Amino acid sequence: MEIFMSQFSRTELLYGHEAMEDLAGRRVAVFGVGGVGGYAVEALARSGIGTLDLFDNDTVCLSNLNRQIIATHQTIGMYKVDAAKERILSINPNASVFTHKLFFMPDTADQVDFSVFDYVIDAIDTVTGKIELVMRATAAGVPIISSMGAGNKKNASAFEVTDIYKTSVCPLAKVMRKELKARGIRHLKVVYSKELPLKPLESSEAPQQGRRSTPGSTAFVPSVAGLIIAGEVINDLTARFV
Repeated sequence: MEIFMSQFSRTELLYGHEAMEDLAGRRVAVFGVGGVGGYAVEALARSGIGTLDLFDNDTVCLSNLNRQIIATHQTIGMYKVDAAKERILSINPNASVFTHKLFFMPDTADQVDFSVFDYVIDAIDTVTGKIELVMRATAAGVPIISSMGAGNKKNASAFEVTDIYKTSVCPLAKVMRKELKARGIRHLKVVYSKELPLKPLESSEAPQQGRRSTPGSTAFVPSVAGLIIAGEVINDLTARFV
């Protein structure tokens, strides 16, 4: 089959025309548009996902510039979901982007209809929110992939994709294993790192909501996690075309 030149033609060479048409009709929700989630959004947009729902109530600040793809001196002060929407539409003007300035927690979860999504990405930081995301997506029968800890790490090659119950080393994954087991969740696809977290130097920066301290970060660790997550989503959604 001849492939007509389009912005997705190089991707189509690997996945085929039918798969690309299918991706254009898919709707993916990304919770957390920061260091991990921002790169996941970027890759999904460049892979032809037709509809993206972005959930984050935070604004871009100066300390985001070291690792968040949506963060520039021009976007400081903007809501992250708005900055991400502008970027997505500059990549694919045909995409539909819905922004939700929402801090996802059990008390805000009823504001989200999970049944409309084809896939959910968990790239938020708070354990309570992550657990609720998994519970809601699972109840709706929607596949979900969750990012474990990407802060306080320097080795981008240490990430793996596995089930939550096969993880080790990562402190966040340990908490998630315990809490999800107690709630009867039997499986969860995650991206996690086997690198031991480093202890960051003391910071004068106030911790974000839900955090005890400010973690250290790099440009190359959370970005890799986000790109791995996007790859899993695209490959899962197109698996039937292989």
